[in-house]
Formats: sequence, C-alpha cells, structure tokens
Amino acid sequence: MSAPRQLFVTTALPYANGKFHVGHIMEYIQADIWVRFQRMQGHHVNFVGADDTHGAPIMIAAEKAGQTPQAFVSEIAAGRKPYLDGFHISFDNWHSTDAPENHELARQIYRNLKANDLIETRTIEQFFDPAKNMFLPDRYIKGECPKCHAKDQYGDNCEVCGSVYAPTDLIKPYSALSGVTPELKHSEHFFFKLSDPRCVEFLEAWTQRVDTNGKLVLQAEVANKIKEWFSVRTNADGSTSEGLGDWDISRDAPYFGIEIPDAPGKYFYVWLDAPVGYLASLKNWFEKGGPKAQHGDIRSFEEYMAAADTEQYHFIGKDIVTFHTLFWPAMLKFSGRKTPDNVFVHGFLTVNNGEKMSKSRGTGLDPLKYLSLGMNPEWLRYYLAAKLSARNEDIDFNADDFMARVNSDLIGKYVNIASRAAGFLTKRFGGQLIHTFDPQGAVMLHDIRAAADGIAALYETREFGKATREIMLLADKVNAYVDQNKPWDLAKDTANNEALHQVCSVLINTFAALTRYLAPMLPALAQAVEQFTGSNMREWNLVHHDVQAIQPYQHLMQRVTPEQLESLFELADQSESSQAAINSVAIELPGGEAIAPTIGIDDFAKIDLRIAKIVNCEVVEGSTKLLRLTLDVGEGKTRNVFSGIASAYKPEELIGQLTVMVANLAPRKMKFGVSEGMVLAASHADEKAQPGIHILTPWPGAQPGMRIH
Repeated sequence: MSAPRQLFVTTALPYANGKFHVGHIMEYIQADIWVRFQRMQGHHVNFVGADDTHGAPIMIAAEKAGQTPQAFVSEIAAGRKPYLDGFHISFDNWHSTDAPENHELARQIYRNLKANDLIETRTIEQFFDPAKNMFLPDRYIKGECPKCHAKDQYGDNCEVCGSVYAPTDLIKPYSALSGVTPELKHSEHFFFKLSDPRCVEFLEAWTQRVDTNGKLVLQAEVANKIKEWFSVRTNADGSTSEGLGDWDISRDAPYFGIEIPDAPGKYFYVWLDAPVGYLASLKNWFEKGGPKAQHGDIRSFEEYMAAADTEQYHFIGKDIVTFHTLFWPAMLKFSGRKTPDNVFVHGFLTVNNGEKMSKSRGTGLDPLKYLSLGMNPEWLRYYLAAKLSARNEDIDFNADDFMARVNSDLIGKYVNIASRAAGFLTKRFGGQLIHTFDPQGAVMLHDIRAAADGIAALYETREFGKATREIMLLADKVNAYVDQNKPWDLAKDTANNEALHQVCSVLINTFAALTRYLAPMLPALAQAVEQFTGSNMREWNLVHHDVQAIQPYQHLMQRVTPEQLESLFELADQSESSQAAINSVAIELPGGEAIAPTIGIDDFAKIDLRIAKIVNCEVVEGSTKLLRLTLDVGEGKTRNVFSGIASAYKPEELIGQLTVMVANLAPRKMKFGVSEGMVLAASHADEKAQPGIHILTPWPGAQPGMRIH
C-alpha cells in the first residue's frame, strides 16, 4: 500500500443569512463520501468548513432582524449542528470568517499581494443608492447583462452566460434595495491586478493543467468554460482588451467585514476574505490540537501548508466557479502560498423532474423536516450518491425514484442478503461461520472481493453513481446465488447442515464486502454491521478478511413509505415561511421571487396552454392539500388532474368553472392516481405575507379546447 496522503478538503462556505437547504446538504454529502473513502484508504484528511459571515446582505438582514451582524451570524451558526450531525457529515472543524484567524490571514495575504505589486488603487465611479444613502454592493445592483442581454442579472456576473463584468457595464441598472436608478459617484477602490501578465500566464497554465495521462485536471467542461474568460472582453468605457480584467477587492463603509490595513473606512470585498476562511478554519483546527496526532513531525498549520505532500481540494457548486478557479488560485500563488490541487464542481439539485424548489408550493425538500419525519439520513446519502458523477451536471430528486432505489437496492438487494442468512447461522451454528466454501460460493466470494480496486477507483474519481451501480450488480450476483442454493430449503433437513453452513457463511462474507464498499455512503449502517459481524468496516483493505462469527441479527434498515414522502412534500408551515422571511435579505421582488431567466419564443411555444372546463371536483382522501379535478379540454374525453389548491377552494366552488391548464405535460403517477396535466394558479412566494392561491380564469366567451397564444 502506498504512503498515506495528507489531504486538506473543504466545501463552499455557506452564506450565514439563512438555514441550510438541501443543496448545501448535497454538497456536504458528496464531499463527506469522498473524505470517508480516503480515510478508509488510510489517508490523513483534514475536512473543514465555516460560515461565510461578511458582506452587505448580512448587514442588511441583521438590521432588519434588529440585531448586530455578529449576533445575527452567531444565531445562524448555532443552528448548523443538527443538519451536520443528522446527515453524518464528518467535518473535523466548523468555523467562521469573522474569526480572528480569518482577519489575520486575509490581511497577510493582502499585504503579500501588495508587496508583489499586484494591488493598485484607483478612483472609480460607483453606484450609489440615494434612497438608502449608501454605495451599492455588486449583488444589490441588477440590470441587463452586457454580453447575452439576459434581464435581472447581478452586478458582478451573469448567471445565464457566466460572464464577469463591472456593475457599471450593466444595461439599465437599478437598485435591488429600493428599485431606484442608482447614481454614479466617485470613490477610491483597491484592485487585485489579475490582468498582470504574471497572473494571466499562471492562471492559463493552472486552469488547463493535464495529468500524467494527458487528461485535464479540472473537469473538462469547467476548463473549457474558463478558456472563454481569457478572450476579448468589453471594458466599461466601451473599449476592448485581451485577457482578464482587474478585480475590485474593496468596499466602502458602511460594510460588515474586515477593514483593509492602512485604509480607514475601506473593507475587503466579501469574496476576498471568504475563501481565506478555508485556511482560517484549518488554522483554528491546528490551534485546537486536532490534527497533531495524525501528522507526526508536522506541528503547526504553517508547516502543514508548506509541506510538499499536502494536497488541497475544494468541493463547490457551478455558480461560484469564477471565484475558485481564477481569484482564489491567483491570491494563493502570488501571496506565496500553495495553490489548490483541484476544484471539484457539481451542478444544482432540483426536485421531482426538474421543478424549481419552493417551500410555499410544497416543492422544496427541507433537510430538518426530512429528519423530523424519522426518515433515515442514509436513504438520502445513498440516493444522492447514486445520482452524482464527476461532472458538474444537475441532478433531480424524484420522490418515486427515491423510494424505488432505497427499497429495491438497499433493502431488497443488499440488506436482505444478511437477513436471509443470519437466522440460520444463529439458530443452527451458534453464530459461527466456516471458511471452507462450496466451489460456486468460493468463486463468487472471490469475484465480489476482487471488485474492490475497481470500486475504489470510482470513489477516487467521484463517480459515485457508477460505484453504486457496480455494487448493486454485485448484490444481484449474490442474490442469484441465494436463489440457486435456497437456504430455506436446505434448512428443512438437518442432513443438509454442512451445505447450509457453507452457503450462509458465504452470504455473510459477501455482505461484509458489500458493506465496506457502501461504508463511505452509509457510515451508520456500516457501524451497525461492524457490531453484527465483529469485523472492522473502516478499513478498505480488510475486504479479504473472513468474518468469524455474528451476533443475533437486528433490523439494519427500514423501507421508505409513501406516507413519509407525502408528508415531506406537504406545504411548508407558516412559521417556516415567517422565519425564512426574517433570514432573507430585504429585497422587494414581484410576487416575492425573482423573474425567471429569459427564454426564447421557441421555448414558450413548446408549452400547450388550453382552456379547460372543470366538470367535476372532489377532495382526495388521505391528502390535506390536493383536489381531484375532472377536466374537459375539448378532446371528447375528460382528464384527471390533481392540484394542490384544497386550502383555497371547496370542490363545489369550482365545478362548472373554466380555467387554464398545461395540456402537453407528461402524465405523472402519484399515490392517489395519475395526473394528466396541470392547472395554472397564482400565489405569492411568502404565503404568510400574502396568503391565498388563485386559479386562473379566462374571460367570458372562451371555450374548452381553445389554445392560449
């Protein structure tokens, strides 16, 4: 076995203005699975996180809540533990970017960059909100993207095309705080000179690195996207220039953040000090004495980060690639520090066939609600792992698929292997296993164990979905062996005891091997199997060790029920909506949420909207939110549609009314039947502020079947 690696691993720092959402949990699970796998390989891992606490949004949200920014973020931080513990996230340390270590390191890095002649001061024109009497941070200026012309984009980068620009580049800018057109005022700002040839040369090389096999180190889709940022760009004055633009790293008071050395009233832009929080959390972990026992002669944070064999990895979402592949590596490189070995980028998480998450519409997935319903956190860990790959692709949480995968894979294929064999071993053989196997069983067990290297390679490259498929294919082989040897039939005659003992011993040993393969995804279950088999499930290379004896079998995992999923996606409590409003930034948005990204007429034309007559309506037994609508869309037949409008309408109020429906939506199988479309209704994103759901009703004269253009 090779020498243990020294791995420093982080996830993106969550902004401390609200609770964790399921997207955070997905990222933490992805990183945690990789970290647990590395630890099973015997490698030394420091896995740290922190709250991203600075910036104008925190300052504004704290003011709205009647708190100081420090008290506000401390309250948010106090709520992190139930999420992390609940989903078995194994961070070694969780810290804050407002901690002393981060203040110190951010200033050190700034001074190093300045000494390297990469900091420059300039007088700039900056947007000022006369209604709020403050300079506006980039994220509080919105307008039309100067590159792709998408509407309602932020002042620092476009979420549609990924372009990076200055707020003054926006077309028709407006203040997201007050809605007024901002004024341009002069202010002295500090810039990190990314356009310096040294930075450009380094970043072009760093982002396009290849490994010993000639393969890009960064994900190919990420590296290729980054190439675009080195091409011709348009400056604020309309001129064009090659390469990267310089990065504005300062903000004017009032601002909650780290004051720039020797520059009163000037603060580091939050995106300068936020990634420094990775280092600060690790430094704090060293100061607590956490890593010292793992690293022999390494006695300090400084020694660890200077060591040639320390590897640094970041797990992030695709929306913050710019900061982690351009700004952060350049900050580290030119401040004399080690640059990341890699940045692993994942996509977004949607719910139920790509639906946008919304608590008020019951399409969100609240992690704490999931746990409060008694749903096993390892169901979600396994399901997300089964969807994740090494690419930055979006993945979808589909309730029906979730239940099928958990119940079929984990219970039907994997756990049942142990339950089919354990009882016979306990009752007939005192829980003892033998190690002289029948030829068929010996070959199968060898094949199961021989898969260890291939599955390890998939874990190493974060191909978790492929790993789950390989593991379940192995489980299929084991279950085929069960069906061929039928231990329940062998047990009917004591003359078959030797064969029964062999078959059941093979099954428990294969089950132990499969458990090790699943352990990074299912750590709590692996611990239970460790107690059941008396075998260490925390070391990958023990996969070839035979189980000697078992304890009496206890149920290892229950099935997902439809009732749990129904409860999980019920409309959010009003108290949750109220708390979300407190934790959110005070931005007035139409209907409580931002307008969706611009689409073309061809996209809209794909949606077939038709006038429909509600010929019948009835409550759905077993559901508090659904009504069953029978609709006439002029087809000579009726359609059955379930709609979550029971809180707003009584069935008799709707019968005979006309409404609008999406007629070409794919049918969806639900617990209560098949829904053959969707009726359109309006509601405010914050039902506490503006309660009510409003069915769309056409003007008199419209007839069932008419298409809406």
